[in-house]
Amino acid sequence: MLTLFFFNSCKSNIENIKIDNKTNVKINNSIEGKILAGYQGWFNAEGDGANLNWKHYANNKQFNPGNTSVDFWPDVSELDKDELFKTEFVYKDGEPAYVFSSANAKTVNRHFKWMNDYGIDGVFAQRFVVGLTRGQERIDNYNTVFDNCFKAAKNNDRVLSLMYDLSGTTKDNVVETTKEDWKQLVRRYKLNDPTNPNVLTYKGKAVVSIWGVGFNNRKYTLENIKELINFFKNDPRYGNCAVLLGVPTGWRALERDAVSDPKLHEVIKLADIVHPWTPGRYNDLQSADQHKENYTIQDQKWCTENGVMYMPVVFPGFSWYNMKNGKDKFNKIPRLKGAFLWRQFYNAISSDVKAIYVAMFDEIDEGTSIFKIDNNPPVGESKFLTYEGLPSDYYLWQTGQAAKMLRKEIILTKKQPIYPTK
Repeated sequence: MLTLFFFNSCKSNIENIKIDNKTNVKINNSIEGKILAGYQGWFNAEGDGANLNWKHYANNKQFNPGNTSVDFWPDVSELDKDELFKTEFVYKDGEPAYVFSSANAKTVNRHFKWMNDYGIDGVFAQRFVVGLTRGQERIDNYNTVFDNCFKAAKNNDRVLSLMYDLSGTTKDNVVETTKEDWKQLVRRYKLNDPTNPNVLTYKGKAVVSIWGVGFNNRKYTLENIKELINFFKNDPRYGNCAVLLGVPTGWRALERDAVSDPKLHEVIKLADIVHPWTPGRYNDLQSADQHKENYTIQDQKWCTENGVMYMPVVFPGFSWYNMKNGKDKFNKIPRLKGAFLWRQFYNAISSDVKAIYVAMFDEIDEGTSIFKIDNNPPVGESKFLTYEGLPSDYYLWQTGQAAKMLRKEIILTKKQPIYPTK
């Protein structure tokens, strides 16, 4: 996850999306038995109305051949004209390449439709607290993107939870900024109401997430986290939530990327769900298996003993070559044609976990996306990965198969399933 939304200008996009008022439809919104993805929703494009230029596409303040921060090119073949944004990149035949914007309600709705189509239960919508301190345009954009997500979840019978990423914040601004933002969202969307049919719940309470707890490079404190947990759980108007904490891989043994302070365990015990971050912590099938033995099984045991739910993270691969200006390895953690992700699904489910988080739905910056990408990307000074000959929708399909395996709708198998021929 990188340490890292405009209402009036995008009003037409929002109003053009049909939202079914399914007040009598009740979906199972419990986190147990679900595979959920992280949804960054952080891509902007020139002309999308947000006035944030090519946010998360550009590098070196430019978005053109030789300057980009993405390692995959999104598949926009299904998008309508009002969802497409022309770039300076071109395909082999000389045709211009287009991208999408997360500020476009129709596109976000399309992403949630894909989740429904392939059996992915929903998302954690990422919200970067530091961005809430960087001017009204960013705040408006965040609000627009979340509004898009909330309506899309309702429209496509998916569940949704907000995940506050604290990366980049300090002890001086993290608590009040987070609280005030949550209050305005609760007033608008009733995110702490477990009867809200598309709000993710755990043991009958709405889930809210705090990501970045206990890492050894943060400028906020465990006391800040305790204050936020108390607010989310106990505030008479804005609380009554179940709290998920995103923690380092080494949280249990207080090692690696975690602080050495045993108070971290006290903080985790105040929460309801623990969610250790793993992208980049192993890089092939063998090390994924070792992670299961050394971390997943032991983490699960600790959580069971301490009354906390354990939700592991899986990821399909990793690459941030373009973001790093070519100074890091291209295709740093290979996907192995889906074998790497499937092994992680198998390892987690065979360890009897109740839910899984996939990093990420749309993160083409770090090469962890599972949504549809262009297997014939633009050519030129920037190079892009593909899904290695697999169909554009392969990882959506595989994640849906894993969700079935988690719920015991298909047998538990280490063998990677075969994509159906049409």
